[in-house]
Amino acid sequence: MLTEENRDTTETTLQGIAASPGIAHGQVFLHLQSELELPAHDIEPARRGEEAARFDRALLATRQQVQRIMAEVEKNLGPDEARIFDAHLLVLEDQALVGETLRELKTSGHNIERCFHRVAQRYIAAFDSIDDEYLRERAGDIRDVAQRVLQNLLGQASQSLGDLARGRVVVAGDITPSEAAGLDRSEALAIVTDTGSKTSHAVIVARSMRVPAVVGTRDLTRRIRNGDWVLVDGYMGAVILHPTEQTLYRYGQIRLAKKNLEQRLLEAGRLPAVTLDDAPITLRANIEQSGETALVREFHGDGVGLFRTEFLFLSSPRVPTEEEQYDAYRAAAEALAPAPVVIRTLDLGGDKPMAGGAHLFAREANPFLGHRAIRFCLDQPAIFKNQLRAILRASTVGNVRLMYPMISGREELARANAVLAECRAELTARGVAFDPAMPVGSMIEIPSAALTADLLAQDCAFFSIGTNDLIQYLLAIDRVNDRIAHLYEPTHPAVLRTLRHIVGAAHGRNIKVSVCGEMAGDPVYAALLLGLGVDELSMTPPLLPAVKYAVRAMRLADARALAEDALKLGSASETQALCDEFYRTRVKAE
Repeated sequence: MLTEENRDTTETTLQGIAASPGIAHGQVFLHLQSELELPAHDIEPARRGEEAARFDRALLATRQQVQRIMAEVEKNLGPDEARIFDAHLLVLEDQALVGETLRELKTSGHNIERCFHRVAQRYIAAFDSIDDEYLRERAGDIRDVAQRVLQNLLGQASQSLGDLARGRVVVAGDITPSEAAGLDRSEALAIVTDTGSKTSHAVIVARSMRVPAVVGTRDLTRRIRNGDWVLVDGYMGAVILHPTEQTLYRYGQIRLAKKNLEQRLLEAGRLPAVTLDDAPITLRANIEQSGETALVREFHGDGVGLFRTEFLFLSSPRVPTEEEQYDAYRAAAEALAPAPVVIRTLDLGGDKPMAGGAHLFAREANPFLGHRAIRFCLDQPAIFKNQLRAILRASTVGNVRLMYPMISGREELARANAVLAECRAELTARGVAFDPAMPVGSMIEIPSAALTADLLAQDCAFFSIGTNDLIQYLLAIDRVNDRIAHLYEPTHPAVLRTLRHIVGAAHGRNIKVSVCGEMAGDPVYAALLLGLGVDELSMTPPLLPAVKYAVRAMRLADARALAEDALKLGSASETQALCDEFYRTRVKAE
């Protein structure tokens, strides 16, 4: 903590990650969560049944608390935001977690608080080690629920953060989803955290409340104290300590300009995605769960370009059944019909194993290049076929399309299609309906797939380029490694040439190409991707209005000229500057 003597009130800017848009200026409420003091003692065998009963009562009390939070969030924010806490209920119903805790009690003889804490920490560590940012943030859900269970075991009441932080900027090491839900959106000015990401459930709640948020500031909690004045820029991810009058005036002008732009984006979001020279552009959404189809409709997406199915497996204490998967896929297809829903088959591996199937994944030195995605599915045909049959069955109620992740070449694609053919035959034998003409495509996210795209195109109905992994593999960059993350360059000449090659191979076989990675959701890159010949862009639903606005502000002919100019350049920085200038002169976002 800072003292009065060593306190520096000079204006200082810290850079974090923009998580929820908006600008706020106010005094700090420093929320430093303290670790619970857990009792440590042994339990006699005769009294372990009482400990187990205490655990059951704590789980029930926690479930009731979460359900009250869900009801409050649904009333204040809506049903989609309330569904965030479904993940919390799933943690409480996770028989693996509960069973491990009771086994820990039996084998160690320690009190139930210690046993549950030890097991919960193992689960949290497993999710923290996952590469996928969205899935890694599920550790926060487990941490939140575990804290509540322990508080109930200890007989402690949790105090609402909203009662403590009215009219303040909340600054914390991290913030849990239930803490965020406890904030009053009319009073909380902003949220800033040392850790976290823009995909955390707490941030999703903040965005729903229209509360500006910046995460990943690293050490802000050590540099300020309660009552300090800060300015939070949720657009650029900046936090300004002790802002001067000049800075406040400048940000007042920025806030006005941003509000005007946001209004224009919302208006554009309701209009067709058509360029100034009348070229229609398809903009779809990426989703994790069937419940997110409401967001696709809210932001006027042309269906779903990527339905990631991993969450269904990672949030369950066991491998989901064919019927459970069918229900999820059918719900999404029905909700958006006749718009397409592209369902990607399971993309799990050593960096994100299933809670209910951890024994299927060996620990690997390099899980990014290991036993994952289509490789795992082909080695586990029972799991793979359950999913394929569920997708096929869902194809009768909507416009369902299927695609495989991490395909490395034509032989691997043929093996996957052979399993799909077996599933079609099995459903036919059972008299179960499916669409025999359901389109089947492939993700292009490995250099070998990109280089052989002309061969893959012969057996695919469409391509979807996963730019996140493709760029990472092309440039040999681990983008979650802070020391080299700056080398992750979407505008690198190798990336542009690879994208052009993929598009050319696809169009040579008359199939369409989508981009579903982070590049697709950045309006600055929209012209570059469309100019390279990409047919469709797919992104997180809230990003659709900004990309659509960029599309409506450009001519496709100019985008093609931009791409041709970019392909002649020799560095990523030159291409980035070219894209920035193209965007700035048309969108006038400042």
